Amino acid sequence: MPEIQTINQLEQRDRELETILVSFDTNYVWNYGSIKEGLRDLYEKAKRDQWNGTTQLAWDTQVDPESEIIPQNINPISGYGPFQKLDQRERARLRHAQIALQLSQFLHGEQGALIVASQLVGGVPWMDAKYYAGTQTMDEARHVEVFSRYLREKLEWEWPINESLKELLDATIQDSRWDFKYLGMQIIIEGLAMAAFGNLHQLTQEPLLKDLLKYVMKDESRHVAFGVLSLRGHYQDMPANELSDREDFIIYACELMRDRLVGDQLADAMGWNRKEVRAVVLQSAPAQMFRKMLFMRIVPNLKKLGLLTPKVREAFDRLDILQFEDFDTEAADRQLGFL
Repeated sequence: MPEIQTINQLEQRDRELETILVSFDTNYVWNYGSIKEGLRDLYEKAKRDQWNGTTQLAWDTQVDPESEIIPQNINPISGYGPFQKLDQRERARLRHAQIALQLSQFLHGEQGALIVASQLVGGVPWMDAKYYAGTQTMDEARHVEVFSRYLREKLEWEWPINESLKELLDATIQDSRWDFKYLGMQIIIEGLAMAAFGNLHQLTQEPLLKDLLKYVMKDESRHVAFGVLSLRGHYQDMPANELSDREDFIIYACELMRDRLVGDQLADAMGWNRKEVRAVVLQSAPAQMFRKMLFMRIVPNLKKLGLLTPKVREAFDRLDILQFEDFDTEAADRQLGFL
């Protein structure tokens, strides 16, 4: 019997561990001075704003995972026939599933950010960027810690990673070029996260989650700024063929992130028809607004980097997100108290 138990433990470990092959250049930097304007100030801010999720969050807060942590009047599947047939107990269970699913994707995204930040420490070509990437690695470890604890202790339900999010994380982690890591993580994934966190922070009245999100968002605001500062001017004189690679990656990543928000995982869990649920979600006004709003930080930051090219503009016009190109991200962060 003990031998069988050991085999089961090994099988469980294999299910919980995934290895992917990566290869990227690692740079020593023998110039220890400041090269990129603004990065040293950002590093100082990162040191000043460190926080401890164990002691600064009220983990003794009682959380009912089946309560309306997210208001149900914006539920994108509320008009779906099978949903309408659910009784009160089943609807409560579904509410639990939806918030656990959303926070699970936040958790998995933060682990991806942890890996990419650690890669940037070695890959970036300026010492100030190495300093800051080191602090971001610590930030991301803390984010994984607090989201994981909330899911374990308060929701007691963790979902696997969404296929599209996993695909983008893999592409970002495996690419050998350091600027692709910035684009995939700092500009796109972190930009999406800031919008999603902000939306949930505004909607939820659950005090522990609201506080947790505020702490995390303050870090994420710096992480996005790290990407913008580091990449500013990098694409100005880039050869057309290399720039085209970046354009294709941006379009691929944004389409991938837009298309993941269609309710597939929830449909599978409930035994509902994927195509039917997808149609309902795509027609839902709250879901349509949310899918667009996620890109409100990505589009203006790409414009700052000179990457809102005609090719990218055409794709963003199809995605209906060009209206965000002049959104003032600094004003938004200032209003939230992050600057």
